[in-house]
This record gives sequence, C-alpha cells and structure tokens, in this order.
Amino acid sequence: MAGIRGKDTKPELALRRALHARGFRYRLHAKHVPGRPDLVFPKHHAVVFVHGCFWHRHNGCRYTSTPSTRPEFWQAKFEANVARDATVRAALLESGWRVATVWECALRKPDKVTVSAELLSAWLMSNETTIEIG
Repeated sequence: MAGIRGKDTKPELALRRALHARGFRYRLHAKHVPGRPDLVFPKHHAVVFVHGCFWHRHNGCRYTSTPSTRPEFWQAKFEANVARDATVRAALLESGWRVATVWECALRKPDKVTVSAELLSAWLMSNETTIEIG
C-alpha cells in the first residue's frame, strides 16, 4: 500500500489538464479547506474530489471490489473512508462550499474525461451546490 498515492493520480491529472485547457484556474490540495480537496476553485467557491472507486466505494461500480484476504480489515477501512467522506462533505456544504465528486471510472478513457470535464465546467458556472460524476 506504500505505492498508493493520494495526490497527482492519473485520473486527477487527466481532469486537471482538461479543466485547465477550458480556462479554469484552481488551487491544489488547499490546507485551509476541510478535507484538502483535490481541486479548489476559489472564484466559484467550489471544491472537487477525485475519488478512486476502490478506496471510496463507488456504489454499483465494477471497480469496487473487496480483497479476499482479511475481509474484516478491509471492510473496516472502507467504512472509515466512506464515513470520513460524508463528514467532510457535510462540513464543506455547511461552510458554504459547493462540492463535486468525480469518480475514477469517469476518467479512465479520454472520451470520458472530455465528457466529465464538460459536465464539471457547466456545474462550475451554475449555482448548484453538489454534483457527482461517474
């Protein structure tokens, strides 16, 4: 698990490139924002989390599997991740931030990255408080 990165993952880099090409500017992993979101858009008062389907348990996704060894350990770990995500999301919404969650499965292929970036661009320009892509 030491090789698992929390920052600058392939899906995150793909989304960042696509949004930057569309003219959006952002901060990375801002320490002053609860949960240290992957992308922070201060101008739009919005944050974006790029979640891995495996680690954050994307419901109904084919990439959400559970290892067969030590299932109790993994179940506890996954439940803690999901609980932390919910707490952070609630804290951000309560403090007035708009929250987007983009799942890894929505960023696996270049055409899907384009679609996800278009949806996220439209959301950033709107007044909606939340969006989930994936």
